[in-house]
Amino acid sequence: MARAYDEMYDDAGSPRAHCTGYRDWLEAQPAERLAQKRAEADALFHRLGITFAVYGENEGTERLIPFDFVPRILPADEWTVLEAGLKQRVRALNAFLADVYHDQEILKAGRIPSEPVLCNAQYRPEMQGIDVPGGIYSHIAGVDIVRADDGRFYVLEDNLRVPSGVSYMLENRKMMMRLFPELFSRHAVEPVEHYPDVLLHNLKSVAQAGITDPAVVLLTPGAYNSAYFEHAFLAQQMGIELVEGQDLFVRDDVVYMRTTRGPQRVDVIYRRIDDDFLDPLAFRSDSMLGVPGLLTAYRAGRVTIANAIGTGIADDKSIYPYVPEMIRFYLGEEPKLANVPTWILRRPDECSHVLANLKDLVVKEVHGAGGYGMLIGPAASKAEIEDFRARIKANPERYIAQPTLALSTSPTFVEQGFAPRHIDLRPFVLSGKDITIVPGGLTRVALRKGSLVVNSSQGGGTKDTWVLGC
Repeated sequence: MARAYDEMYDDAGSPRAHCTGYRDWLEAQPAERLAQKRAEADALFHRLGITFAVYGENEGTERLIPFDFVPRILPADEWTVLEAGLKQRVRALNAFLADVYHDQEILKAGRIPSEPVLCNAQYRPEMQGIDVPGGIYSHIAGVDIVRADDGRFYVLEDNLRVPSGVSYMLENRKMMMRLFPELFSRHAVEPVEHYPDVLLHNLKSVAQAGITDPAVVLLTPGAYNSAYFEHAFLAQQMGIELVEGQDLFVRDDVVYMRTTRGPQRVDVIYRRIDDDFLDPLAFRSDSMLGVPGLLTAYRAGRVTIANAIGTGIADDKSIYPYVPEMIRFYLGEEPKLANVPTWILRRPDECSHVLANLKDLVVKEVHGAGGYGMLIGPAASKAEIEDFRARIKANPERYIAQPTLALSTSPTFVEQGFAPRHIDLRPFVLSGKDITIVPGGLTRVALRKGSLVVNSSQGGGTKDTWVLGC
């Protein structure tokens, strides 16, 4: 595998121009102070309850997400490139969703094959013909960006259903400002703390026409969900009600919230529940998390759901390889951000190539998430590779494969001192009347030496992300 691009140092070991000021400050810090600050951060995160539930672990369900105080720093010109590419991509993805649930022009034109779309478990026939406000399906998108050894940014995957992690972006910045306030007087770091206000404005902007002061709620599965901290945090920051399915009901195709003052109409639901559990009358009948009749109210145009039901078809990994073609088809433009080269294993020739090179590739389940259902060939044992080989041969359509990228690294404070660790970046793209991106995002870091898996569920940590002003 090629040598990874270092976000802070060039090949000669000198700090990159935009990192010089921070590097000089860091080298002047006594080791004892930095160790003390890390302990202080851990204690604060514990006190605030900033944890992540990890299912299936014997030691318990709650784990503190490790926080690294060495920020990932992006210069203004690089952010400009990323921002333009992200807006273009999300615009095309929303156009694709509107199309596949209406006229399906891209399928009729043969630019994307019909089978992986219409036969996909994430495609929701119930959404066919429904006009959603503003034609927007993905109001909140988390697009995972990596930088490869050539220094270029690539889109690793799109998260359009219920993307998570923005609360950690906000808390990481608050933590950095508390631990090292002097850094923010020395560097022109673009702010992120206004994200909840931007999100609320975005959600209100997609309410049904004619409603002057829309009532917005955040629908959570409840306290046992892995991202419940984030649900409660965002609701509190936006000043809206955090509700569970039992707090809502539908009457005459209108959604209401139960309150001590009687029923209150709800206009916009920011849902953090998967499609299957939203409405037991339309989807899984055994769901105790959803709202009976919600789909009927939605189809009647009496409530906005963010993100829309059925957005999962656009972030399924089997659809990911076609996003550049969506950009060309709907926007008439060339993609500003490239995909990672991808083999589609439902194609026999590509499947044969992958089976012959498993030890060098990353293989992913098309419905997988959180770093589960993945094979990283160079880090896998022979037994793991053979197990995956059998799985692929049995159901090739369930997998895609990609080269093993040398994800860029950032200096990270570990037990032995500072060492490079692989990172990615998840910016959050908000679509309403306009497309808005708060400068930065969540930088995730693979804390184990040599690991390429940054997911919190797989032991990854997080960093503050600085976008420097011009």
